[in-house]
Amino acid sequence: MWRNAEGIIIYVGKAKSLKNRLSSYFSGNKDIKTRLLISHARSIEYITTNNEYEAFLLENNLIKKHTPKYNINLKDGKSYPVLRITSETYPRLFKTRHIIQDGSQYFGPFPDATALDTFIETLYEIYPLRHCSKFRKKASPCMYYHIGRCLAPCCKNVKESTYIEFIEEISALLEGKGEETTKKLENSMKEAAASLNFEKAARLRDGLKALSVLQNQNIVEGFDGDDRDYISSWREGELVSFTVLKIREGKLLGRDNYRTITLNEDTEILPEFMSAYYTEKESIPPHIYVMTSDGMELMKRWMKEAYNTDTDIILITDDIPHAKLHAAAANMARENAREDIIRRMRERGDFPAMEELKKVLNLPKLPVRIEGFDIAHIGGKFPVASLISFYNGNPDKKNYREFRLKTTNGIIDDFASMREATTRRYSRLINEKKELPDLLLIDGGIGQVNAVHSVITALGADIPIAGLAKRDEEIWRPHASKPIRLPKRSDALRLLQRVRDETHRFATSRNQELRTKENTVSPFVKLPHIGKERDKLLMKKYGTLQSLAEAHEADIAQLLHVRSDAASDILMAAKVLLQKQNEIKEKESLALDLPGTTKEKAIRSKKNASLAATALE
Repeated sequence: MWRNAEGIIIYVGKAKSLKNRLSSYFSGNKDIKTRLLISHARSIEYITTNNEYEAFLLENNLIKKHTPKYNINLKDGKSYPVLRITSETYPRLFKTRHIIQDGSQYFGPFPDATALDTFIETLYEIYPLRHCSKFRKKASPCMYYHIGRCLAPCCKNVKESTYIEFIEEISALLEGKGEETTKKLENSMKEAAASLNFEKAARLRDGLKALSVLQNQNIVEGFDGDDRDYISSWREGELVSFTVLKIREGKLLGRDNYRTITLNEDTEILPEFMSAYYTEKESIPPHIYVMTSDGMELMKRWMKEAYNTDTDIILITDDIPHAKLHAAAANMARENAREDIIRRMRERGDFPAMEELKKVLNLPKLPVRIEGFDIAHIGGKFPVASLISFYNGNPDKKNYREFRLKTTNGIIDDFASMREATTRRYSRLINEKKELPDLLLIDGGIGQVNAVHSVITALGADIPIAGLAKRDEEIWRPHASKPIRLPKRSDALRLLQRVRDETHRFATSRNQELRTKENTVSPFVKLPHIGKERDKLLMKKYGTLQSLAEAHEADIAQLLHVRSDAASDILMAAKVLLQKQNEIKEKESLALDLPGTTKEKAIRSKKNASLAATALE
């Protein structure tokens, strides 16, 4: 939402990537409308939704409410279509943009009108429902009856209970309860394809695709017409952000964000906020949905006594009606509160946490630059050390680094891994005479901290070191006899936790990438004369090295279109490589069977066998 100098909303848009979308307005030559928009804009506010579908609906609601000057293409007053099932004796279903409170059922709204048309057409393919807009009793049925597309209730050729059963199935399908109905569509599609009726199979296929679009969860607009608020919060230390999603007449029309500093416990902050937020009876909706029950009974009593209102404060659980919808709305509010905190910390820097950290750890200066290390591996395989950097209390991703560890590949030794990573990092910084960090955080306890401290001391560097142990969130300093324990709400502890969690995320994700890459490498690429295309042919024909080694030379030559001598080279290399792999597996098995062999010793034996195979190659 773009606002001008007077705070009036002049444009409403939506984007998957907010950064990319906004950057596009300020680059290249733009048309006159875009240039005018930029010249009048003074601030931008945004609301985060769970998916594109909700963004469509929210944009529509906000444009209708604020009629922004630069949304001229969306001022036609149209709303998104809905599917209506009438309340008649023999109901009819159709697409409409008008809601009439006459007992009819409504599903939607659906931004994708084409998908809705396809879905309705598919329903008429499956269910023999009436097509006529007005229900009249007739002596003889119409054409739809004769082609099997209607049961002719106008001629009393069908029981009302049978017809209503079809309507209930369709309603269940639209409410996400119709697994049997979905299977019916799938079975009909398969039967049509089997009988070579491909046109019908294609229609059913398109109907199922349309159904997947229509079943997207929509939490920004409904038909109940309720007024209600969803309140959620996000907290980082003393800083708390509250988000209120305001639903009026069943539509999400706005979002309020409030940021504050409080020393209260988590159980106290929501009642404190609500008592400050609701100051007039007219602003209190009949329903307020929250994610915690702490203090809500007192809050309900206070609203009754102060404003004489019977507002129902509802805890979101799985037992309440439409639980998924309410939970999704509350989570949307929570995500907006979290983003508000992140934005605030990015703007100001996390100086309260840095100041507390300087005092608690007795640091010589403010820890503006913090670097963190973590080790990730699976049984000693693919060991990776991650280095992340925080500047002014926020991630500085351009200074992230990763280290493929060499000395501990195949060996489980976190101390040695940490020593290698820090030696490589800080010996380079010292040699290149670059600035050293103000604090080095290790993911671990006193053992890891002392290991790194020995490296830093040997390098002659002066970098304060601390370790954060996950189990009890204790802070360890080099050669300390006991840890430092900070309060749960400490800003300093929160900052260290953020650094530690980011190092763990970065290391783990890189280790997973390496494992995935290793598992997807073809065994055939190591063979002579084999490139990308020939590798695909071998994989499709043989699949494994064992199958290739058992193949005939002539078959390989014919498959790959190579001479017999090249095919002979490929076959011989495959047999040699297969023999090496079998020898390594045999040595690993023997190592594990020896008495007194630990898992670590077996891994070392595996490493030695792999090195020997590499040397033979």
